[in-house]
Amino acid sequence: MFGIRLVAVAEAGTTVLAANADGVLAGGDDETAALHRESRDPGQAGAVLSLPRPLRTPAKVLIVGVGAGDEAGWRAAGAAAIRSVPADEALHVVVPPGVDPAALRGLAEGMWLAGYRFRDAVVGPRSVEVTLRTSDSDAYAESLASARVTAAATWLARDLTNTPASVKNPAWFAGQVVDEAAARPGVTVTVRDPDRLRAEGFGGLLAVGGGSATPPCLVEAAWRPEGATRHVVLVGKGITFDTGGISIKPREGMKLMKKDMGGAAAIIAATLGAADLNLPVRVTALAPLAENAVSGSAFRPGDVITQWDGTTTETTNSDAEGRLVLADVLAYAVAELEPDVVIDLATLTGANAVALGTRTAALYSHDDDLAAALESAGRAAGEQMWRLPLPDDYVDYLSSDIADRHSSPALGAGSVVAALFLREFLGDRVDRWAHLDMSAPAWSAEHDADLTKGATGWGVRTLLRYLST
Repeated sequence: MFGIRLVAVAEAGTTVLAANADGVLAGGDDETAALHRESRDPGQAGAVLSLPRPLRTPAKVLIVGVGAGDEAGWRAAGAAAIRSVPADEALHVVVPPGVDPAALRGLAEGMWLAGYRFRDAVVGPRSVEVTLRTSDSDAYAESLASARVTAAATWLARDLTNTPASVKNPAWFAGQVVDEAAARPGVTVTVRDPDRLRAEGFGGLLAVGGGSATPPCLVEAAWRPEGATRHVVLVGKGITFDTGGISIKPREGMKLMKKDMGGAAAIIAATLGAADLNLPVRVTALAPLAENAVSGSAFRPGDVITQWDGTTTETTNSDAEGRLVLADVLAYAVAELEPDVVIDLATLTGANAVALGTRTAALYSHDDDLAAALESAGRAAGEQMWRLPLPDDYVDYLSSDIADRHSSPALGAGSVVAALFLREFLGDRVDRWAHLDMSAPAWSAEHDADLTKGATGWGVRTLLRYLST
């Protein structure tokens, strides 16, 4: 399968061929094969060799590498192919029989994800068309449908995250969710305004959003298919812009803070994607939305905040705000929604990047099976994570003289301590909970494989794979 002719002549006269890691190439003529043998990286996943052929048909041949021929290799090939033709041209792909359905899914996801353009930008989204030539189209229909939904959901998360904070206040974000859900039977949305948040005791969310001219809200989106036997609650940090509050960030630290709602974008998009795939699992997405701003009504370092569960938190750093809003919602989810599993995603700490770099999220969980399932889903989907510990002896650092706990003790291991703080609110679900600190991989500084510069939509692909199992 690795050396098959992958893509037929496109409108612009471009033919794309695939080669495996051993350099095996099928299709094309003797000249193409000879030039390919002389290339530096014949078959390396994502490698591209462009061979112009003036005055001949096709006018250009692209050889893209699929590496070992697994789904990841084909995803890299798809991303490389879409980037190698002009953005205003559709790439027509014809895949002959014999291609593994998982490989096709990777190919399609790679093309659609790398072909993303922020839809509000001057350059609009490109057209990517996949056509199958096979006697058994049913074998590929599910893979292609899954790829399309996954890519569309990831595009939505990227769009939400890329939107400037001058537009993207909590009410705007909530409105986008309501509009998206309206097109999907079976998805319901509830939006709690500040009055309801106050009546129900969401003290952390109200404190963090209290300094902004645009008030906070809590979006609860639910997919409840008939016959579902499992209930997964997804929680996502939704700080639409983070100045750091009174503990204000420096300019460099603030420039990308429109991405601080990347967790909320991911869990909302994954829930809508679960509905589009008609997955037989109940999913509830909770997105606490707030802008952490500076004003006379902003919460102060040293304030004591009463969380949803009635416990109190001393905060001496208003730039450690994400854990305060997540704490409220995690406590609410456990007490009121009867989840089987709770998974939260948050652009929570800069320590994530310090520990693991820019492409890998930090995973925390006491449940080995849940952690393994998420790691497996991430590998299949092309999203990296690494499991870090939850050491009990660090809990003492959360102690406070004036409250039940301290939100931001002066200690290293910032990502670990933040996870331990969240753990305090899980109650009897602590053994069925996972936390993903995805601050670093939520953003890409450049085009890279299936990522485009800007928001990555990290987590959507992993969650949909996990929910599909």
